[in-house]
Amino acid sequence: MKDGVNGVALGVFIFFFLAVTVIGFLAARWRKAENEHSLDEWGLGGRSFGTWITWFLLGGDLYTAYTFVAVPAAIYAAGAAGFFAVPYTILVYPLIFTFLPRLWSVSHKHGYVTTSDFVRGRFGSRGLSLAVALTGILATMPYIALQLVGIQAVLDVMGIGGSDGTNWFLKDLPLLIAFGVLAAYTYSSGLRAPALIAFVKDALIYIVIAVAIIYIPIKLGGFDDIFAKAGDKFTAAGAGGLVPAPAGQWTYATLALGSALALFMYPHSITATLSSKSRDVIRRNTTILPLYSLMLGLLALLGFMAIAAGVKVTNGQLAIPQLFENMFPDWFAGVAFAAIGIGALVPAAIMSIAAANLFTRNIYRDFIKPDATPKQEAQVSKLVSLLVKVGALVFVLTMDKTVAINFQLLGGIWILQTFPSLVGGLFTRWFHRWALLAGWAVGMVYGTAAAYGVASPTQAHFGGSSKEIPGIGEIGYIGLTAFVLNVSVTVVLTFVLRALKAPEGIDQTSPEDYTADAGDPGVEVELPPAVAGSAH
Repeated sequence: MKDGVNGVALGVFIFFFLAVTVIGFLAARWRKAENEHSLDEWGLGGRSFGTWITWFLLGGDLYTAYTFVAVPAAIYAAGAAGFFAVPYTILVYPLIFTFLPRLWSVSHKHGYVTTSDFVRGRFGSRGLSLAVALTGILATMPYIALQLVGIQAVLDVMGIGGSDGTNWFLKDLPLLIAFGVLAAYTYSSGLRAPALIAFVKDALIYIVIAVAIIYIPIKLGGFDDIFAKAGDKFTAAGAGGLVPAPAGQWTYATLALGSALALFMYPHSITATLSSKSRDVIRRNTTILPLYSLMLGLLALLGFMAIAAGVKVTNGQLAIPQLFENMFPDWFAGVAFAAIGIGALVPAAIMSIAAANLFTRNIYRDFIKPDATPKQEAQVSKLVSLLVKVGALVFVLTMDKTVAINFQLLGGIWILQTFPSLVGGLFTRWFHRWALLAGWAVGMVYGTAAAYGVASPTQAHFGGSSKEIPGIGEIGYIGLTAFVLNVSVTVVLTFVLRALKAPEGIDQTSPEDYTADAGDPGVEVELPPAVAGSAH
């Protein structure tokens, strides 16, 4: 690490940060609605985004600063096992092609803003809806924290993160400023802010990766030397080389599959999806989003480059920022740092909006103030989005960074347990609402308990997301094992409850709702009673 502050890189970073700040505040005037006091406008951008805006928004949402830092960091630390992120993002797009257009259609028809809105309407169960909402909020919080970890890693490498002896306030002041700006423009502009900033973020990331994948190998002697040096490192460490050992193949496969199933269960993924203006926009995006997977594969190679470049860091999250500082001219290192920093702002904004929408629609309106007006909903959601970001900031400032990462892994285990209610409900109503709730509870309890028992060199509990699969004996992803238990309990109890003729709840949807498009005759958004009452 270079001594002192890298002034040139910092100057470039500040320039781009100020640019996106201005864009964030100006976004409030972009496509401004006549009535902006509603979740449709503040939290979903008026459901008006076309193919390219949605593509950049989803890309900014899914491929985050954490992705930019953590995926190559995993390669740097563990070799090719860290590549699991590439196949899972390939698996996910054919999967979402089957169900996201259906979710968009029924949400458009009934005015659903969150997945919990749909679950309540489909199964007539406030309890199941609440379970899905709480799971989404819990799973999102550490994910937001990790975006702040990404910003902090960049600040540390640029030399403005402070030393261990620095006063805590001065040490964390740059992060506090970044947080304050993020909170301010998210509050004022809603989803429109990250939608506009995503253009800048993705352009920077593509430029940085394109340059890095050509420039750095030339300086290091080519890919042959890079792979040879990386292989030597893992062989010397007793890891057997670049390729995962046979004992790790179950972990690799189950983690990739489980992560693919979980990705679009996250509230922020659904928020970006529901902001689009038609179901065809969703289908087109599932065909072009794999371009980001290509980028991710190239990004992952940076982990091997960091090894070949002799990067030595105690915190693996610093490996790639340090590689950029060591290999790039100072001005382009600033561009790369800006790409990571802005790559944190976009998803953090969307995640906080998504979590706030869940609270507002499925806790505040359902259980606290059923007669809330659209303006009250929007105001509550804005305030909660601030509280969510404050919680994530406290998490980052008070806990070790590895704790944030491991809690994000736990969040993945949790969010996967909402799959049967959401995706199952989009295709069938055969599952009983009480069975779905019981299956969710079993999956949550097993997943949490199993993860609690996993230790790491830095943590006695919640040290990872893999454990021996009961009955098989192989080490696999805890989330996928919990998901199998969840589905098994749901199916068995559905048979039992149907045999007992237990009350099923009222389905507010109809078959044609799941294929409706914005241009279809007779398709209108059905407002909730409180909203509809205020419109007259």
